Amino acid sequence: MTNTPITQSQLEDRFGRLVAARLAAGTAELPYDVTERLRAARVQAVALRNPVGLRTASTVTASGGAAALTFGDQGMGLWGRIGSALPLIALVAGLFLIHTIQNERRASEVAEVDAALLTDDLPPSAYADPGFLQFLKSGGE
Repeated sequence: MTNTPITQSQLEDRFGRLVAARLAAGTAELPYDVTERLRAARVQAVALRNPVGLRTASTVTASGGAAALTFGDQGMGLWGRIGSALPLIALVAGLFLIHTIQNERRASEVAEVDAALLTDDLPPSAYADPGFLQFLKSGGE
């Protein structure tokens, strides 16, 4: 017995037959009108299938506990690489924007506190005095 390699189209056909058999096994108990709608949907799906323009992943590579679908020797084109990089660029830009906004808010809060301290009747050294803290806790009388 020789070991002949199984092509991808043979694997796809085998998978399709298994799925079709599983779906057909469950339709025996369904009412007639439901089975007719399913049959019509299958006919439409087969009619709409465009095998010429269809590009499927040709290889599944496993690395540790993860698997990735790859497109074989064709690789990704320029637009595919740009499309893959866009979410990362948007994420970095969003994080930078959030960081900038947070820094602006912190600076404005510090400026407000500084302005309040400098325009107050008390000198800034009074706020550092431990007795002043006790004075504030007692109600400032």
